[in-house]
Amino acid sequence: MGRGKIEIKRIENANNRQVTYSKRRNGLIKKAKEISVLCNAKVSVIIFGGSKKVHEYCTPSAKMTDILDEYHRQCGKRLWDAKHENLNSEIDRIKKENDNLQIKLRHLNGQDINSLNHKELIVLEDVLENGLDFVRDHKMEFINTHRRNHKMLEEQNKELNYYVQQLQDYSKSHHQMPFTFRVQPLQLNLQERI
Repeated sequence: MGRGKIEIKRIENANNRQVTYSKRRNGLIKKAKEISVLCNAKVSVIIFGGSKKVHEYCTPSAKMTDILDEYHRQCGKRLWDAKHENLNSEIDRIKKENDNLQIKLRHLNGQDINSLNHKELIVLEDVLENGLDFVRDHKMEFINTHRRNHKMLEEQNKELNYYVQQLQDYSKSHHQMPFTFRVQPLQLNLQERI
């Protein structure tokens, strides 16, 4: 007994639509895997669901970009516009810039400086001296701040010692302790709870 034919139209019930989407998506990906294995075909499937979630499958022996490039060559259709081509050139430019910065960083660490000429070594020396001056200035600023804070704490300590001495002198002259406390244990009044 075969399945009945259904009319192909949008499913209005959101839950039913999601269940059908999930089952058919899995079935489509399963068929893509099967044709890839059985026929040694390069297969790539990209599915964008209604929730904007992406599901994809690509033959394990191939890359998605390789399959798309092959599509470009075979069909003559361009999937990428000039904007994307500019992004590739921008990525290449940024990679080169990153490589140059890595080289400069190694030079600043004293590595790979044998390849530098005399003028480049002078520039590197100036950069290092300027950096060293900045570090020394920052260190001195930190030390001065620390000294000011230390001095301020010493002055506050002297003031507190003076006040303590004044209180002790006062208590000696009046024959009583300046600070007396009466400590009582905390007892709950159980009678009020009953």
